[in-house]
Amino acid sequence: MEIHHLNAALIQKSFLAGAAELDSKKEWINELNVFPVPDGDTGTNMTLTIMTAAKEVAAMEEPDLPALCKAISSGTLRGARGNSGVILSQLLRGFTKEIESAPNGEISIPLFAAALVRASETAYKAVMKPKEGTILTVARAMSEKGSELAAESTELLPFIEAVISAGDEALEKTPELLPVLKQAGVVDSGGQGLMTVVKGAFQGLIGKKPEFDFHAPQQSSSGTAPRSIDTSELDTADIRFGYCTEFIVNLEKAISPDQEQEFKSFLESIGDSIVCVSSDELIKVHVHTNDPGLAIQKGLSYGPLSRMKIDNMREEHNERLIKNASQIAAAEQAKAEAPQNTEKKKYGFISVSVGDGLDSIFSDIGVDLIISGGQTMNPSTEDILNALEKVNAETVFVLPNNKNIILAAEQARDLTEDKQVIVVPTKNIPQGITALISFMPDNSAEENLSAMTEACAQLKSAEITYAVRNTMIDGFEIHEGDFMAIGDSGMLEVNKELRSTVFSAIEKMAEDDAELITLYYGSEVQREDAEELAEAVAARFPDAELELNYGGQPVYYYFVSVE
Repeated sequence: MEIHHLNAALIQKSFLAGAAELDSKKEWINELNVFPVPDGDTGTNMTLTIMTAAKEVAAMEEPDLPALCKAISSGTLRGARGNSGVILSQLLRGFTKEIESAPNGEISIPLFAAALVRASETAYKAVMKPKEGTILTVARAMSEKGSELAAESTELLPFIEAVISAGDEALEKTPELLPVLKQAGVVDSGGQGLMTVVKGAFQGLIGKKPEFDFHAPQQSSSGTAPRSIDTSELDTADIRFGYCTEFIVNLEKAISPDQEQEFKSFLESIGDSIVCVSSDELIKVHVHTNDPGLAIQKGLSYGPLSRMKIDNMREEHNERLIKNASQIAAAEQAKAEAPQNTEKKKYGFISVSVGDGLDSIFSDIGVDLIISGGQTMNPSTEDILNALEKVNAETVFVLPNNKNIILAAEQARDLTEDKQVIVVPTKNIPQGITALISFMPDNSAEENLSAMTEACAQLKSAEITYAVRNTMIDGFEIHEGDFMAIGDSGMLEVNKELRSTVFSAIEKMAEDDAELITLYYGSEVQREDAEELAEAVAARFPDAELELNYGGQPVYYYFVSVE
């Protein structure tokens, strides 16, 4: 089989095959995340990013090259989630920008090589401080090999195989460039995700990759439509689980009764009010949970998702019986989307938040619109763009509050034209709160950005969670189930006891002149336990003021800050 040029049909086929391969390997890629935290989601983020474009690309019949390139570029750009997803979108953006105007719609080997170079350069430019040993290194290695071989190659398939080999070699060397990878015994998860896409695309090109259905099926193969879910009688009186989560899993293959029961059992372990109805081609899921991300990631292990909806059911002032979760959620959504004022104000604020208590804190200190997400489900560039459209202000400050969301926020900023958007590079919830408190309405936007960034730099913070696998990080031997305190620059403490982990982390962050220690406790921590811990901390640091706040965040037992 000889191929000397690519055209739109081959690019479409290869792209969809690459997306399908990534989807099938996403859980494996998730497991390569260095930190063994429950929200390790590189594979999920990259899959959600590419699937946004794949659905549009799959629907195109006999596309021309410019239209196809636009669909790939714009789809992944708006669907980008997390750093890995943003970088993947930039790689595809650079590649398609180079080939979209190919003479006669035919992509030669030299043009393909130039596209690899442009893809790498575009991705590097998107990252403020590029780090070697990551997906960027892998992409650059493939571009360099492509440039080296372009002039002497006449057949495309051997050329691409050599490029892929160069990517594999670079991926295997990532642990030598990033000691944290070597310590954990893994290669870079983003680089592995990129190679998964590239190899899947190559398999599609040579006809070895089966077709993948990117459309949500309307009915089962037997002709019986799946039963609809009526949530009107679900008992949500005690609101133990705050998020009403619904989605459809588009099955890649029919699941067995045992698999369906295993899925239901998993949902029962993280929530209640469960309805799980399956047909040959899809599963309709409804669950009330404090951690929608876990339900979504589990669903993704069976196939791509559609019709996703997550609503916050808690209302601070309302403890009455909720008879219809759907109506309440719709009312809350309408309230959240309603314009806060009709006049354009000077400054507005958008914050990513990850718990009902934290939502209230951000609202109380002036945030106009809250994007739910963060630890377990990174919002996409399009999510942030939609939020920016709703804030009626000349200048809007965006607080990502998670290092894995900053790139998506910056990408949304660059796509916004009708207002000034300033991304404050907050890496966690305590930094976001500190940045907002530091804001001075009479100062300029530039002065406020400087002050907010400086305040974050002075703050010490930690996140307390648990390990999902065995590994070695920062000299700590970590076992599945251990409690971990992750600080601003790495691991602070690993312990078998939650209280000891928190206390040790605070002692390592707090100096003798610490003035304020703040604890935000999560959804899995009882208030009595949090108050007891706070009293012990106050006794240990009598000269520091101690604040205890309910955060309601999933996955992370405590967020801790020291000033």
